[in-house]
Amino acid sequence: MLDTRQLQRLFGRIDIYFFDQILRGNIAPGMRIFEAGCGNGRNLVYLMQAGYEIMGLDRDPRAIDAVRSLARELAPHLSDDAFRVEHLEASTFPDACADVVLCNAVLHFARDDAHFDAEVDGAWRLLAPGGLFFARLGSSIGIEDRVTPRGGGRFVQPGGAELYLVDLERLLLATERLGGELVDPIKTVNVQGMRCMTTWVLRKNHPAD
Repeated sequence: MLDTRQLQRLFGRIDIYFFDQILRGNIAPGMRIFEAGCGNGRNLVYLMQAGYEIMGLDRDPRAIDAVRSLARELAPHLSDDAFRVEHLEASTFPDACADVVLCNAVLHFARDDAHFDAEVDGAWRLLAPGGLFFARLGSSIGIEDRVTPRGGGRFVQPGGAELYLVDLERLLLATERLGGELVDPIKTVNVQGMRCMTTWVLRKNHPAD
């Protein structure tokens, strides 16, 4: 049986809901993975060691330095240019370059509705037809009466943090606008009434679909 340290070496501090997609076979060897807002690569440890082709971006140069260093250690087949200091809505990565686009705890930092749409469109552009889009983001689902609107889709949460928060209608409308298909029902975790995190997973249909 593996102990905690061995598990962390194998999987890092991977988001449990993203890990669920791997366990269910929705993310499989041979797929190209892109993480928008990759940070220091905590979601990529297992994928790097398993030999996946991985790309990513982050606005923070320190984060990109960290994930490049991690890749040199765990996945020397990846080039430094696979990880870039960029904004998602203005990425230089080519269209349809990934079979999976991961956007974990990123979209709730959008400035307003227009910025949220631009970031989602930027992620969608990178996704190949038939690919999987996975996002976890803050929402108002279940705490509608506990958040204070600030305009443009931004709210102050009970704990005092101000973020861009989606509701169920916003996600369903975005799904329809993109022409995507929900892989799972939209799921929300309510953290003791203080904040909510929602998982939004889509399949990008082929043009003929």
